[in-house]
Amino acid sequence: MQKSGPLLFVYRAYMVIFFIFLVSPLVAAGVFAFNDSMFPSLPWQGFTWDWFFSPVEPKLGLFHDDRLLQGMGNSLYIGLIVATLSVAAGTCNAFLFERKQFPFKNALYVLMVVPLVIPGVILGISILVFASMVANFADAQFGLFLTWLRPGIPLVVMGQFSFLTTITSLVIAARLQKFDISLEEAALNLGASRLRVLLTVTLPFLFPAMFSAFVVAFLVSFENFNTTLMLVGSDAPLTITMYDRMVKVGSTPVLNAVSVVLMLGSGLLALLSVVAQRPKKSA
Repeated sequence: MQKSGPLLFVYRAYMVIFFIFLVSPLVAAGVFAFNDSMFPSLPWQGFTWDWFFSPVEPKLGLFHDDRLLQGMGNSLYIGLIVATLSVAAGTCNAFLFERKQFPFKNALYVLMVVPLVIPGVILGISILVFASMVANFADAQFGLFLTWLRPGIPLVVMGQFSFLTTITSLVIAARLQKFDISLEEAALNLGASRLRVLLTVTLPFLFPAMFSAFVVAFLVSFENFNTTLMLVGSDAPLTITMYDRMVKVGSTPVLNAVSVVLMLGSGLLALLSVVAQRPKKSA
């Protein structure tokens, strides 16, 4: 049955308005990154690449701004570590909750999901307080100065890992639910060891989900602000560096240039994730 004319028009209009609402801020941020002005606002002063490549003030470009580049490097470093750890733990969790039966399984599953519904600020403060208590106790009782429990990159990694593992676990578990267990049984009957079955049968099937989970974890880690703000030390990631720049200097087009680079990088990773999940065509 075809939709009536007025309803179809309203539906299409809603979709157009919805996507305009989503895309407009991104387009505006991208456009002002190329505006030859000291402020990311109208009127348009002309096209320029200075906010990306200029080596001198006052239009110091992104690729010559040591502080922004260091923040981006810190975010890449943290994101890669957190994503790798989260995928490894998420894969183990997926096997645990999908393949095993044990007491209090449902309660543990709920505990695994809880970090997703806790506000990032609360999660960051809780981790900071707990880590500080442990570090202070170790220092007072045993004379151990545990720097990795003080604000800094190790604590940021721990904080982000605490909730990103939940995301990767859910993504990989959803893929594992679709796996035909008879494939493993056939390989075992043919004499393969459990390790070989895991490496040659199960993990290749899970790889698209593992890669997608890695991409999601990396992107969420890269843009995370609330939890990271509570745990950061002197080596600030990009989100904290940009926030600090906004507070001290105000909005400048170089921050829009950062946004353009992040949009392009995120889009490329999302595209790779989609390609990885596409079913392979049989010969």
